[in-house]
Amino acid sequence: MLASRKEWKVMTHKEQTGFTLLETMVSLVVLLAVSAIVMSGMNQMMKMQGTVANRTEMHTSVRDATEVLEQEIGQAGKISLPAAPVGGWLMLTPVTATVSFSPTLLNANGAVLFDGELLLVDVGANQETVTLTCGPIAAPTPGLCTTTWTAGPFLNTHNNLAGVPISAPGAFSTGVVPPAAGVMANPPPGFVGYANCAPAAAPCGSTGNVLKLYGDVNGDGNMLYVEYNCNPGTPAAPGFLYRNQMAFNAPAGSKPAVNPSMVVLSNVLTNPPDANGVVAPCFTYQVITVGLNAEFSFVTDVAVTLTVQTPLQDPQTHQFQRETKALLNVSPRNVFNAFLLARQDYTNRVQPMPWVTKNNILDP
Repeated sequence: MLASRKEWKVMTHKEQTGFTLLETMVSLVVLLAVSAIVMSGMNQMMKMQGTVANRTEMHTSVRDATEVLEQEIGQAGKISLPAAPVGGWLMLTPVTATVSFSPTLLNANGAVLFDGELLLVDVGANQETVTLTCGPIAAPTPGLCTTTWTAGPFLNTHNNLAGVPISAPGAFSTGVVPPAAGVMANPPPGFVGYANCAPAAAPCGSTGNVLKLYGDVNGDGNMLYVEYNCNPGTPAAPGFLYRNQMAFNAPAGSKPAVNPSMVVLSNVLTNPPDANGVVAPCFTYQVITVGLNAEFSFVTDVAVTLTVQTPLQDPQTHQFQRETKALLNVSPRNVFNAFLLARQDYTNRVQPMPWVTKNNILDP
């Protein structure tokens, strides 16, 4: 009995002794090593996550901006009247050789009409295109018309009755405003740059950093003038792409200066140079002239090149990441359709630029 009790006490003592100090230290070293590996992996994963999030934000912002540019360039040049009343737009004055009618016949204040606008009158065999003039044809008063509009001359018979349907056909030839002088390295024959604004003797066409377009860009019956201003900067002080919008017939001096509320893309940098050291502008234009005296100039293609950097530095390299996005073939389809008609001498579908647009808001 005594021997068995002694043996039992020895076994109990061994069970209660635990780890030695050396064993504990080795265990701690192994645990710290494993923890360091896990923490390093988690830290690397967080850095990779930051890199991906940074690039994703940059890609998303560039994609959103270029999608808006593609949509509005494609829609530029579309002419329209606002939503018609029941029965459509009608000429309420009987049609004669020429006819004067109040702006209230087409719109409450005539704001959608402009001097030189081409209107399609009637339907069927008697359909024809006439020109609007503010005031009498002999003494026109171009601008924001506050008197009466004169439509004519009429070549077809319209039964001398009121209620003749009216619509606005074709598209603006300058829906994307052609570039100013000196912007194009190889301009087409006869093209010397878009004409100067009046009364200011300054070029008012589009430039490498300013894209000017107008028309029913939203497809809602409201014609707008839109100006994209690309203001690139440096990596230390990146620039912005602004979008300025107003009614196509806004009063003179009403175009607001660019401000932060107009920013559509941030962190814009100067585009990288090509093999010849030439820096690509934000906007490049393809212009085609039509007519013996190059009286029609159509921008049939716009190339957009934008270089941006990430909003934050890369967590791994501690550098800003950069990307250059190039849209080399953005075609204003309405302008292109007008070009195809003009090339076949169907110029009664080529709408001129509204006088109020050119003289009120199309400044440098």
